Amino acid sequence: MSQTKPVVLIAEELSPATVQALGPDFEIRSANGADRSELLSAIADVDAILVRSATQVDAEAIAAAKNLKVIARAGVGLDNVEIKAATQAGVMVVNAPTSNVISAAELTVGHIVSAARNIPAASASLKAGQWKRSSFSGVELFEKTAGIIGLGRIGALVTARLQGFGMNIVAFDPYVTPSRAQQLGVKLVDLDELLGTADFITIHMPKTPETTGMISTEQFNKMKPSSYVFNVARGGLIDEDALFEALSNNVIAGAGIDVFVTEPPTESRFIGLDNVNVTPHLGASTEEAQEKAGVAVAKSVRLALAGELVPDAVNVAGGIIDESVRPGIPLAEKLGRIFSALASGERLESVELNVAGEIAGKDVTSLKLAALKGVFTDVVSDQVSYVNAPVLAEQRGVETRLTTTEVSEDYRNQLTVSGALANGEQLSVAGTLTGPKQIQKLVGVFGQELEIPLSEHLLVLRYTDRPGVVGTLGRALGEAQVNIAGMQVSRAGQGGEAVAVVTIDNALPEGVLDAVAQAVQATTAREVDLEG
Repeated sequence: MSQTKPVVLIAEELSPATVQALGPDFEIRSANGADRSELLSAIADVDAILVRSATQVDAEAIAAAKNLKVIARAGVGLDNVEIKAATQAGVMVVNAPTSNVISAAELTVGHIVSAARNIPAASASLKAGQWKRSSFSGVELFEKTAGIIGLGRIGALVTARLQGFGMNIVAFDPYVTPSRAQQLGVKLVDLDELLGTADFITIHMPKTPETTGMISTEQFNKMKPSSYVFNVARGGLIDEDALFEALSNNVIAGAGIDVFVTEPPTESRFIGLDNVNVTPHLGASTEEAQEKAGVAVAKSVRLALAGELVPDAVNVAGGIIDESVRPGIPLAEKLGRIFSALASGERLESVELNVAGEIAGKDVTSLKLAALKGVFTDVVSDQVSYVNAPVLAEQRGVETRLTTTEVSEDYRNQLTVSGALANGEQLSVAGTLTGPKQIQKLVGVFGQELEIPLSEHLLVLRYTDRPGVVGTLGRALGEAQVNIAGMQVSRAGQGGEAVAVVTIDNALPEGVLDAVAQAVQATTAREVDLEG
């Protein structure tokens, strides 16, 4: 009796190399994923689906796929995949996080060269029948200073290529050690120094609440009038309104933009400016990047359906993991993200995951990988996976440890992410799973014990214990129309240091965190966004 082959649905056109990488062990089907009715019909009995960007794999599609185990996106972005719904259904989501790094780095350099030598404008002028050599005088890159904001994989590739032009490189990245910068031949500086000294500034940061709009009016005013700025990373890292004003008023010399807050852009105001070059999100638009992406996710599908560890899984680790350990994977990742949010840009010296309780006798390596993935997810520009997270830690000089103990006094199992910051501070965040539904709970912050269910939006405050703080906090959030879902307060002793963890329904509006911190005279105030 022959065994039925797993079914893989290819919902968009992918390279022949992708199918070849899948091999003969699968039944391959094809469908037009952009046709909704065709997709919902075709996905019903498949084990895996491969898509690019046109296919929307949302909650409805996932619910229609009764046998689905893997969603594979042949590319970097995952905007068309509903990760939360996939996770709830136990469906692994994989992508190809490194497929476009060379293409994105080369496009960045292309933008820099184009701006320095006015190539797009000169080409358009000549095609219009004009010969205006004197109108397109440019500048050399040789011995100029390039400022790299974010020294992840793409930032490092851009650095190496610009060094080939004989440029001096300065960089800002709070998570990169001086030794790593020295390896790259880069001088680490703070952001203000970079803005004030660099002739060409390119940003390669992850998009988080802290980095969104990190280059705005204040930053443009610190740049030289002769400087250029480039964004081939994430739309919104550069404040588009502020950029338009800076370019219109010649605060800076020019810009190159490949990514936008809304794509396609709803407004075409940049098109009317002569000192900006725009491209329609071409970072991964090369034949090589597309082929690498397809082959990478095909290999991930093979691993996932074979029950092995999948390096590029973005929501579950996959592989042969003990059933008692597996529920802790998303908790460990969230604790890592909370840990990083509390560190708030301070460079990490060490990170430790302690596993206490019944599962400590099992293989809990996957929990360490998940915790490290969480630690780096919101602080580096690279896509973070279960395999590259330890590499990111090593590159940044962060010592990592996994410790276990079968003794857990308060809970059946407890996970604690702790570590040291470069400023000498020690941080710790603890969590557990409780009840038949395995509810994720935060049970310790800054060494203080508490117990509160995790939510997508958290507010963590440290302050001196005194009467009236809770009421003041409630009023401050109420005035900002922020609804409190839950709250726990813990203190070292009467009049000592207190910690409050507040779960809220939505992200805080701009400026509210500072207002709340001032109202309660908090020594620490952090917003933690676990959405997505």
